[in-house]
Amino acid sequence: MPVAPELEPYCTPPGEGATEMPDLAELRPMFEAMASMWDLAEPSALRSTEHRTVPGPAGEIPVVVYTPEGEGPRPLVLFIHGGGFFLGSPHSHGPVAREIAARSGRVVVSVDYRLTPEHEFPAAVDDCFAALQWVAANAADLGGDPAHIAVCGDSAGGNLSAVLALRARGEGGPAIEAQALIYPVTDSACDSVSMVDNAEGYMLTASSMQWMWSMYVPDEVARTQAYASPLRAPDVSGLPPAIVITAEFDPLRDEGEAYAAKLAAAGVTVQQVRFDGMIHGFVQMLNVTPRASEAIDLVAAHLRAHA
Repeated sequence: MPVAPELEPYCTPPGEGATEMPDLAELRPMFEAMASMWDLAEPSALRSTEHRTVPGPAGEIPVVVYTPEGEGPRPLVLFIHGGGFFLGSPHSHGPVAREIAARSGRVVVSVDYRLTPEHEFPAAVDDCFAALQWVAANAADLGGDPAHIAVCGDSAGGNLSAVLALRARGEGGPAIEAQALIYPVTDSACDSVSMVDNAEGYMLTASSMQWMWSMYVPDEVARTQAYASPLRAPDVSGLPPAIVITAEFDPLRDEGEAYAAKLAAAGVTVQQVRFDGMIHGFVQMLNVTPRASEAIDLVAAHLRAHA
């Protein structure tokens, strides 16, 4: 099917998009502004939203804690924002994190990990893992249950969520009971059919993905490590149940679906859903397309089912 009509303003004819990456000093504020531009007119209510810091490997890590209505203790989810490892924050993805909290009934902790190019791999992985450990150790203080922790993220955040599941399994915890991966980055190769077919014109481009990998993991050998490219992990058995959401016109579509297939082949419970007519980033576009809320509802249902 064609791109959904409501998303056509965000698409450009092949060859007419930016030919080189813009200045990050300009791009980062623009990306942050999308949070309010795409938010719902009537957002879901929460009991509270709290800004905190947690200890990390290179200093304090900012987090935002979204607590839903109702009594605790509640299950928890560590939310990891997308943005190609060089953009984004809990603010840029605040509406998504809020809606996940409200709809899943989980306390959501959104982590503001270090970004590239200032901080290369594995800084983001280490920050997110430190935040996961903090959530497990401080669950009661958050009104949560340490026996019920999930991870969730979109794009680069989907990559980091998948990596946390691998790392937590390899290091003996913290225990993760579910993972929700929204159009995740899973492979540095950038050579899938969808990467070629959707290389230009659909907001995220193949060239920007290649540029992102060159910044995030400059060492080409290191890019093949499981904690950078989880699709390359030799063994994904024993990982928590997953939902993997992909978009038809997303360069990342095939690598996300390949990771879902790899999990399923290893015996992991997986729900894989492709949103036809959608482009990368659509889940943030809450007031642009109704499919964004549909995707969040699927994520919330997965998180409720595995709590």
